Amino acid sequence: MRLVPVGVSGSLPGPDSPASSYLVQASDGERDWSVVLDLGSGALGALQRHVDPLDIDAVALSHLHPDHCADLSGLYVYLRYHPVRGSHRSGVPRRLPVLGPTTSRERAAEMYGLAPGEDMDAEYAFRTWEPGRAVQVGPLTLEAFPVLHPVEAYGIRVTGPSTRRPGEQTTLVFSGDTDYCDSLVEGARGADLLLCEAAFLEGRDDGVTGIHLTGHRAGRVATEARAARLLLTHLTVWTDPADALAEARGTYDGPLDVAVPGQVYEL
Repeated sequence: MRLVPVGVSGSLPGPDSPASSYLVQASDGERDWSVVLDLGSGALGALQRHVDPLDIDAVALSHLHPDHCADLSGLYVYLRYHPVRGSHRSGVPRRLPVLGPTTSRERAAEMYGLAPGEDMDAEYAFRTWEPGRAVQVGPLTLEAFPVLHPVEAYGIRVTGPSTRRPGEQTTLVFSGDTDYCDSLVEGARGADLLLCEAAFLEGRDDGVTGIHLTGHRAGRVATEARAARLLLTHLTVWTDPADALAEARGTYDGPLDVAVPGQVYEL
């Protein structure tokens, strides 16, 4: 299994990165499978450097803030109107699985501006997360768990074949957007890689609770969950990555870094 951060900028696109989006790929021995975790503002453009959108096997949404789902609109256009493989030309519905919160189907239609009663069901097959129930996408197993954010939000645990340890399974846990909570610690338990947001800083953002983690709290989660590796992401454009790293280093002593767009992380 490999992880490619497509967009790592927190809350809005930055000058060097789109908003939240992460490509997870794994092989079943016959072909590569591709799952996109979040598809935030500006991410679809950068995603095309790594995979043809028509070859995506599923989109998994942590929550429905625009910096995590806005580019569903652009992907809809690609799937529908591509001149060779689009559903409008071929007459074959794409029905790409989209896993997400309760109102994902309605929110996607509203974002695109569809008229009341119109939907995206020819292109997207929406499915609501059910915590405790795994979803299989090829060799990848996806499990959602609730986290602490002002809207319905989930972390996502992905298990699949290891690239670094052939014949074994490996686990990636994506925090989504969340403040510290017990469910995140449990969801990240024993992860080989914890991809964890760290949008806030201690001392600067203390007056805002129940929204985001700091590097300090992300490190605490990784330590309590006994995650083997911590990768910080979703840093805001006004946050110095060195500050987030320093905070996390104070609470976590394992392998630690900040996610880099386009870099391949093998698990």
